[in-house]
Amino acid sequence: MRKVRAYGGQRSVTRDYWSTTMRRALACESRLERDHAMLMDFDPQVTGLVSQPFRLFWPTRRGRLGHVPDFFFRLADGTGTVVDVRPDDRIELDDAEAFAATERVCELAGWSFRRVGMISPVLLANVRWLRGYGHPRCWRQETAGRLLEAFGEPRPLFAGAEAAGDRVAVLPVLYHLLWRGALVTEVESQVMGPNCMVRRSGTGVEPW
Repeated sequence: MRKVRAYGGQRSVTRDYWSTTMRRALACESRLERDHAMLMDFDPQVTGLVSQPFRLFWPTRRGRLGHVPDFFFRLADGTGTVVDVRPDDRIELDDAEAFAATERVCELAGWSFRRVGMISPVLLANVRWLRGYGHPRCWRQETAGRLLEAFGEPRPLFAGAEAAGDRVAVLPVLYHLLWRGALVTEVESQVMGPNCMVRRSGTGVEPW
C-alpha cells in the first residue's frame, strides 16, 4: 500500500477516515475520498476495506506509467471491487488512461472496477449523521434488542424509539443500528426525520 503524504500547493486536503468496519484509520487524499470511504463503510455487505491498495504499472510509448487506485473493498460474497474517486469534470487524458488500465487488470483478476464522483447531498447528509453514532459507545445491548423488536414492522423513527423507551436515551442506539445495517430507512431520496419509516433489516448485529 502507498503512504499518503501532504505537500505544499496540493489541490485537496489529506486526511484519515476511521473505519468502523476495519476498526482502523484509512488514509484519504481528499474530502471526497473520505466521503466515499464513509459510504463503503456504511454498506453492510462490505466486510473489508483498504485505501491505496496497490501500485499498477503498464508500458506505453512514453515509457512506463503507474497508478495507485484509491480503494479496494471485499463483499460478504467474496467478490472484490477496486475504486477510483474522481469527479467527471476532473478527469484528464492521463486519468482516463489510468482508469482504463486499472479496469483491464481488474477483469484479469476477477474483480470489479468502479470510478465514482460527486455524491448526492441528501445521501451524504444522512450517512454523515449516522456516522456520528457509529462509535461503540453508542451500543447498548438491551436497548438494541427492544429497538429491533419495536421495528419488526415498519414504523416512524420517533414512534419506534418511544416504543423502546425514553426517546432521548434510545435515539443514539437507534442511529447506531441504522449505521450498522440492523435497521434500515430510505437515505437517498429524503433527509431523515422523525417520521421517516424504519424497519428491521433481518441482518444480525453483534455486540462490540
